[in-house]
Amino acid sequence: MTDFEATRAMFHLPDGVIYLDGNSLGPLPVAAQSRVASMMRDEWGDMLITGWNRAGWMAQPMALGDRIARLIGAEPGHVVLGDTLSVKVYQALASALRMTDRKVILSDSGNFPSDLYMAEGLIRMLGQGHELRVVAPEEVEAAIDETVAVTLITEVDYRTGRKHDMAVLTARAQAAGVLTIWDLAHSAGALAVDVAGAGADFAVGCTYKYLNGGPGAPAFIYVAPRHADQVVPALSGWLGHEVPFAFDRDYRPAGGIERMRVGTPSVIQMASLDAALDIWDGVDMEDLRARSIALCDLFIAEVEAATNLVLASPRDGAQRGSQVSFRHAEGYAIMQALIARGVVGDFRAPDILRFGFTPLYIGEADVRQAAAILADVMHTASWDRPEFHRRQAVT
Repeated sequence: MTDFEATRAMFHLPDGVIYLDGNSLGPLPVAAQSRVASMMRDEWGDMLITGWNRAGWMAQPMALGDRIARLIGAEPGHVVLGDTLSVKVYQALASALRMTDRKVILSDSGNFPSDLYMAEGLIRMLGQGHELRVVAPEEVEAAIDETVAVTLITEVDYRTGRKHDMAVLTARAQAAGVLTIWDLAHSAGALAVDVAGAGADFAVGCTYKYLNGGPGAPAFIYVAPRHADQVVPALSGWLGHEVPFAFDRDYRPAGGIERMRVGTPSVIQMASLDAALDIWDGVDMEDLRARSIALCDLFIAEVEAATNLVLASPRDGAQRGSQVSFRHAEGYAIMQALIARGVVGDFRAPDILRFGFTPLYIGEADVRQAAAILADVMHTASWDRPEFHRRQAVT
């Protein structure tokens, strides 16, 4: 059994704050502070450029990739870190389109906008008549047919928390000769994922949300073993070269997943992520999932018993990720009032109050207190103050 009291002690959580926004940015792991300081002092400071070899900086993207592989059900040696999630979406999509003569990219209206933006940009760049076809989340399975080249789906909807069935949709895609790309931004570290078991072709994700790697922590990409030595990298960066330090004039892709590397690893950020991943060594993903559903169910019950907020997330815990969303026309102001009271969630346009529940550091007492404060904010209309209506750059 996972000891969630022990994992809670591994995070720096400010006094007086109930942090329900780890689905946007995870809190600071206590060990990350000393790990980063040690890296900067003992490695960058004392080793200087020799740290690439002596401290293993160059190998970090693969080493950390293997640690993430366990959390997403990937085969060892088939996940690599680097760059940003948008870059990894672009890489996966461009590689998938190169593998088929079909022209349709299928996604859904619950997908994160950046994924759709990258698809639109790639289509313009290619200029070969590709089409981005966007349907409602509930219509994805029926929309998969022999005209589709690739599905580009985020497993858990960033707004509502609605969860796609990866195994079902991947099987449907394979039956129609369609390649699959899964965005795990709101899945990795939130629930048990099994990309290998589902037969996914590609998967991408970020490490600054549930994995707690810190702001700007690198993204990851998974390529199924059956494709790893055949995919053509759209971004042929020098660290994806077969022998980077041969400094060849012409590009030759590295073997396997390493060909999906692009530029220089963010070593300081990877030191923070390495410390964050230590916490996961003692976590059973099935325990985490059960605890997450229980906490979300409790929050829904408490909020609905005390307010008239409208649930935007699936009521069935098996059908959602590790977040709960409610709708209200004044959602932005309500969230700012909550944050002022120490309950930190976030707002997603046009009307979503979003709360993330991470069992690693959130317990039942936090859930009940957060619901009580939300109820008080609603009953007193304390949200209806000018400062709470003033929009900030990040919502």
